[in-house]
Amino acid sequence: MARLPRIDLAGFHHVINRGVEKRKIFSSKDDFECFLTLLCTLCNKYEVTVHSYCLMTNHYHLLIETQQENLSKFMRALNAQYAAYFNRKYKRVGHLWQGRFKSWFVTDEAYLYTLVKYIEYNPVKAKMVKTLKDYPYSSYNAFTNSATPLSCLKSSVMFTQFLELKDRVDFFESWYDEDVLKEIQKASRLVVSSVSKKELPLKHLQTLFHSCKTKTERNTKIVEAVELGYSQNQIAKVLEVTQGTISHVLRQTKPLWTESPEVW
Repeated sequence: MARLPRIDLAGFHHVINRGVEKRKIFSSKDDFECFLTLLCTLCNKYEVTVHSYCLMTNHYHLLIETQQENLSKFMRALNAQYAAYFNRKYKRVGHLWQGRFKSWFVTDEAYLYTLVKYIEYNPVKAKMVKTLKDYPYSSYNAFTNSATPLSCLKSSVMFTQFLELKDRVDFFESWYDEDVLKEIQKASRLVVSSVSKKELPLKHLQTLFHSCKTKTERNTKIVEAVELGYSQNQIAKVLEVTQGTISHVLRQTKPLWTESPEVW
């Protein structure tokens, strides 16, 4: 079955990613903190706002808002940089993530606020804690006490729409139905199902590679083409090589999005 097109539209997105074979992606307090530091650093770089988050041991949930059509670029940077940190720290090789991240485009306020509750309640539903306040790696405590929130969380709708602390506490104590969330998600898919990422012109891609005289120049341009939003399949067609060749180049070349700040 063909994969659904990634919806990169500017706006609100619910994003999930899971560790390969459902393995742990967070094994210590430092791991959680590293991910959150990377998240805020990259939010600043890509003009992204976090509205809610929950980091579980083997997966994470983010409710984010993009100002540009750059969701994939932002997520690629976040996942690659955290995987580089994790593999280096635990002396492991290979993929950290189960696959490409999953995302849902949020189409209305009902969907948005239901998602906030759904995300925050994950540790309770998993029976990891009894109450929301007992879990330290979600945004709930930032919303419901006087602690300073992460920089990337300061513009969350939970602060801009619920100005009083009591209102935010009441919000989380009110009941919500996961079946309602599923119905809203289904309606959202119908709204965005016809939206696909715009096809970038191949003529520009051909021009990009025209002046390459060496493999090194070609590989540099491959990274540049991916940064511009071209797919590996498009690049492979223009260069008349296999997509596996392009993937190999990207793995061997250290592109901009895998360069991590010294946060560990």
